[in-house]
Amino acid sequence: MTRNDFWDRKEQAQETVSEVSMLKNLLEPFRRNVNQLDDFKVMAELAEAEGEDSPFYQEADEQAEKLFKGLDELEFLCFLSGKMDHNNAIVTIHAGAGGTEACDWCGMLYRMYTHWCDKRGFSYDIVDMQPGDEAGTKSVNFIVQGEFAYGYMKAEKGVHRLVRISPFDANKRRHTSFASVDVLPEINDDIVIDIAESDLRIDTFRASGAGGQHINRTDSAVRITHLPTGIVVTCQSERSQHKNKANAMRILKARLFDLEESKRRAEHAAESAAKGDNAFGNQIRSYVFQPYQMVKDLRTEEETSNISAVLDGDLDPFIIAWLKAGQPQSRV
Repeated sequence: MTRNDFWDRKEQAQETVSEVSMLKNLLEPFRRNVNQLDDFKVMAELAEAEGEDSPFYQEADEQAEKLFKGLDELEFLCFLSGKMDHNNAIVTIHAGAGGTEACDWCGMLYRMYTHWCDKRGFSYDIVDMQPGDEAGTKSVNFIVQGEFAYGYMKAEKGVHRLVRISPFDANKRRHTSFASVDVLPEINDDIVIDIAESDLRIDTFRASGAGGQHINRTDSAVRITHLPTGIVVTCQSERSQHKNKANAMRILKARLFDLEESKRRAEHAAESAAKGDNAFGNQIRSYVFQPYQMVKDLRTEEETSNISAVLDGDLDPFIIAWLKAGQPQSRV
């Protein structure tokens, strides 16, 4: 990075900077804990030398508390040691059983994840969004960009269940809605995935949405179908057809990589069963507004009554509990 020509190749330079940042974030917590341990040893020795009435006892306790907290944070990094955990995450949310209620729930989940990204300092880009017929969102596909984005977001893969008094029901009845969340790691350029042009069907169409001077006047939206597997990827977030095609290919590569990895590990059937149908009996987490207030993860038993905080992006307790539990499967 100190070379004079370091920034001559901007893309390679950015990759190097990102790698250095990732390594620093791994090393600095360890070094910080070593320093805290040294401080604690000094305080403990002084306290022992001066006796029980020494003011160094309180300082030693404070240092011990900082040390234990730092060790917990360092231990947590061990749960983000997967091959793809440091990659960006490709997140797809689909409305399930529940009609308009489910579409509204899909939109609420998207808001929850974007707020979580803001709190984490992650950025996100919408790839495709299909609005609901009356309200909410039928589906949304977005990319979360940040260190260990996939490592964190993979905990959210599965069906999410909402129970509440429907704002769309004039009789104020209680409704149950479902939405599925799928999470894939974004594939880096150093992983080569060969896709034959003959295996692709590429369709272009006019983007849907709010309109404007450009978005609905040109065939900028792109739909790519991988014929051998039947995987379909749509992107219409950019004005440029070229950019939409590039984004769609990134997601297609991620889906193909995930499929091949599943086959190689002979776990594709187990993963599909874990996610299950987008309906009752397969949820990983329940969000109950009525008759009581509770968010409960059925895989780890982690729960809270503060629904508002969770929907505002306070997801870390659920994600951390899942990672520490060894990533168990969902419970039917």
